[in-house]
Order: sequence, then structure tokens, then C-alpha cells
Amino acid sequence: MEGLPLRSPGGRWVVVAATLASAIAFLDGTVVNVALRPIALDLDAMLAHLQWVVNAYMLALASLILVGGSLGDRLGRRRIFVVGIAWFGLASVACGFAQGIEQLIVARGLQGIGGALLTPGSLALIQSLIAEDDRPRAIGYWSAWSGVAGAVGPLLGGWLVETLSWRWVFFINVPVAVVVIAIAVLRVPESGGDARVGRFDVPGAALGVVALGGITVALIQGGWLPAVVGLVAGAAFVVVEARTRHPMLPLEVLADRTFSAVNVATFLIYAALGAVMFFLILQLQVVAGYSPFEAGAATIPFTLLLLLFSPRVGTLLGRTGPRVLMTLGPAIAAGGAALLVGIPPGASYVAEVLPGVLVFGAGITLLVTPLTATVLAAAPSEHVGLASGVNNAVARAAGLLSVAALPALVGLTGEGSLAPEVYSAGYAEAMWWCTGLLVLGAAVSWVFVPGRLRSEVRPT
Repeated sequence: MEGLPLRSPGGRWVVVAATLASAIAFLDGTVVNVALRPIALDLDAMLAHLQWVVNAYMLALASLILVGGSLGDRLGRRRIFVVGIAWFGLASVACGFAQGIEQLIVARGLQGIGGALLTPGSLALIQSLIAEDDRPRAIGYWSAWSGVAGAVGPLLGGWLVETLSWRWVFFINVPVAVVVIAIAVLRVPESGGDARVGRFDVPGAALGVVALGGITVALIQGGWLPAVVGLVAGAAFVVVEARTRHPMLPLEVLADRTFSAVNVATFLIYAALGAVMFFLILQLQVVAGYSPFEAGAATIPFTLLLLLFSPRVGTLLGRTGPRVLMTLGPAIAAGGAALLVGIPPGASYVAEVLPGVLVFGAGITLLVTPLTATVLAAAPSEHVGLASGVNNAVARAAGLLSVAALPALVGLTGEGSLAPEVYSAGYAEAMWWCTGLLVLGAAVSWVFVPGRLRSEVRPT
């Protein structure tokens, strides 16, 4: 099938559906951060419980996103995309009605399953349906609005928490899900469904879940047994994928240098991004004394940068190639994370918060579009859903593991960890960790990411 021009009605509908769907998945990765304090007060939760409210979603999303990408390639990307949106909407209702912290954690896990089905499909639909020359700009729009959703989450969440209840940060997903399903069914053509050879890799999928789950439990709850289970399952996953006839993750995909390098950079950068969002919003409320809405509003400049400039970065990518942008982006973001270290009690927003938010947002804006375009261009067309799934799995696993590990690394454990003086010291140390991760991401990009996109250097 010839690709749809971005300016055509069909091309616009594909981008709208893909962007709205990924937006609510990104939104729920960040919107809950601003609701954590009210959730803790309402449901009598400790910091470890709050980590699980974030990580139950991220664990299901990260461990099953490969399944979502593979199912889309096999059974039809639009079909799995629509199933994922419907699942996500229903799970959001369960989150909103949760009556205890344990119920909320379980519902967040179910919500993550829906996110794992819809997220790889959103990018795969763009990559497989949009005309090749228009893909970088289409991905730029996707990056902009998906990133905006992740960034606007704290603002929207703060407003909902203060005017209604923390429960509405989940209920708000339902009307968006209904709109996306209608657009996808009526306006988006099917893609994929031609990779149905062999049985689905159930052992690989199960081992992936156990590996990430065991490591996450060990990082949050402590103990050697879950860590050993996670590591053994991870090793078994590699063995199974190497030996099975029809693996969920063909290991030859990882043999591509560009694909692997971009995913290493993704892990480092998104580990920092997830941790910055988690720690910053709590710091503004617990230490600086901001209300939930004020803490969310603090990220508006980050949102505006993504909204205004991500499509332009997609155009710039065609001129500079990915290496320059993927190096400058995390390096600039590292400077922003360093500026955010010093947020004291009663911090002035203009003098002590805004500079760091602006610099951090500028770096992330430069990074997202070239990273996404490069990892998709490195994959064969028949595995574009898988490639999207792998990269999204890496990004979500990075955020999952950083939020699980950093509180313990910086001394934020136990019942007193949300005391302002204790949390502030741990927060500052966590921001320096994030700075280091971003610098490493920039170094990996400079050394290993190619100067031009793969599609630009293929012979014609």
C-alpha cells in the first residue's frame, strides 16, 4: 500500500488517532504524580505504596509492550490498538472507584496492560501508513502531543485534584478513549496482520513479565529472593528467545548497531526523565509548600516547548541527522536537572524552579523526535510494531526501575521519608543521579548514533 500523505484527510486521521491514544497513555504515566500526596492522605499510604501506584502501571506497560507490538504485527495493528484503548478506558474506571490502596495498585496494573497494547500500535500505524517522506514530521507531531500529554499531566491532575478529587485523574481518560475508538474504527485503515507464522511466544512473554516484576519488587520491597527470580527469568528469556522458532523478540533485531545504541540511550535518558517527574512534583508539594495545582502548573513551560517545537525538530532532523540532536538534547537536559537540585522550602517559582524547567524541557524537546525516528528507521518494515514495542518497553522499564531504585539509593525509605527535611535531602541527591544519567545518554548518542537516518542512506 502506498503511504498516505500527511496533508491528506486519511493521513491526518491516522496521526490524530495515534497521538490521542499515546497521549492518554503518557498522561497516566505522569498525571498520577501530582495526585500521590492526596492519595496518600485519603488511602493512608506510605511512600512505598506510592511507588507501587506509579510502578504497577509501569511494570505492566514495560513488561507487556513487546506483546502488544508483536500482536499488532500478527493480527492487525489497528485491531490491537482498538482493543488496547478499550481496555485502558475500563481499567481507568476501576482506578477511579478504588476504595483502598491495594485495589488502586491492582487497577493501575490492569491499566498498564491496556497501555501495552495501544502504545506500540500508535507509532506503528504512523510508520506503516504515512508516506515515507512525511514520517519524520508526522513523528514530530506525535512526539509533540504525546510529550505534551505527559508534561501537562501534572497541571491537569492538580486542577482535577483541587476542584473535584484525585479519582478524576483516572475518570478523565474515558471520554478520550471513546473518541479514539470511533476515529480508529471509522477513519484508520488496517495495517499489518501478515506476520502470523507459528504460535505466539507465550513462554517469552511470561518470562519477560517475571524478570521485570522480580527486579522491581526487589528494588522497592528489598530482599534477595525476588531479585534472584527476576535475574534468572531474564537469563531464561534470552535463552528462550534464541532457541524458539517464532520468538516474540527476534534477537537479530538487537544485532543492529543503531537499534541497540538508540535503545541504550533511551534507557539512560528515560530513567532520568521518569525520576525527575516523580521527585520534582513531590518536592514542590512536600518541601516547597505548593498546592497540587501549583505543582502541576510549574511544568507548563516544559509543555509549551514540546508543543511548539517538536514538529520543527522533525524538520530539523532532516538537515542535521539524529546524532547531533540526540547528543545536544540530553546534554542540555542534564543542565536543567542540575538547576532543579536547589528547590528549598518556600521556593520562588521564577527564580528557583522556572530556569531548570525551561532548560530541562528544551533538552527533552530536541531529543524525542530524533530518537523515535531513528529507532523506527533502523528496523525492517515487517517488524516496525516490534521495534516500537522494544523502544517503548525500554523507555518504560527505565522509568520503572529508576522510580523503584532511586528512593532507596538516596535514603528515602520507611515511614518518615515524606517528612520535609528528610525528603529534601534525598531529592537533591536524586537530581544529581538524573544529571549523570543524562550525561551518559548524551555520550552514548555521540559515539554510537549515526549521522543520518537509515532511510536516508539506503540506495534507491
